[in-house]
Amino acid sequence: MKLHEIYGDFHNLDDENRIRLTTLGSLSDIARLGIQLRDGLALTITADDADDDGNSDDLMADGVIRYNEKEKCWVAQIDWSKVQNRSEREKTPRPKNPLADKNGATPTPRKANGASSRKPGGQT
Repeated sequence: MKLHEIYGDFHNLDDENRIRLTTLGSLSDIARLGIQLRDGLALTITADDADDDGNSDDLMADGVIRYNEKEKCWVAQIDWSKVQNRSEREKTPRPKNPLADKNGATPTPRKANGASSRKPGGQT
C-alpha cells in the first residue's frame, strides 16, 4: 500500500532526531490530504532535493508519526539509513511494514500501567 506523502524539513529535528511536522509545508500537506495525525500512523516524508543536473528529485523516507510531549508537537520518526531520492526509490521495491494495519497505522505504544498514549485535548 502506498503511503500518503507529506513534506518534512529534514533539518528541523527534535532531540531524538525526529522530523518536526510544524513547518508550513508539513501543515499544508496534512490539511490538504485530510490526515488526522495519531501515534503510529505511517506516512512518507519528502523534502526538496535535485539531481546533479538540477532536476527535481525529492528526498523520501517512510516514517511513523509520534507525539513529542516535551515540545507539544507531532514528529516523524524515520530510519535515516533508508532515506533515498525519489528516482532511487522508484527503482527499489519497498517491503511492506508488517506492523501496519490496513490504514497504515502501527500499534499504539502503551504506557507501563496499561493506559493508552492518548494526548491532551483528544489528540491521539
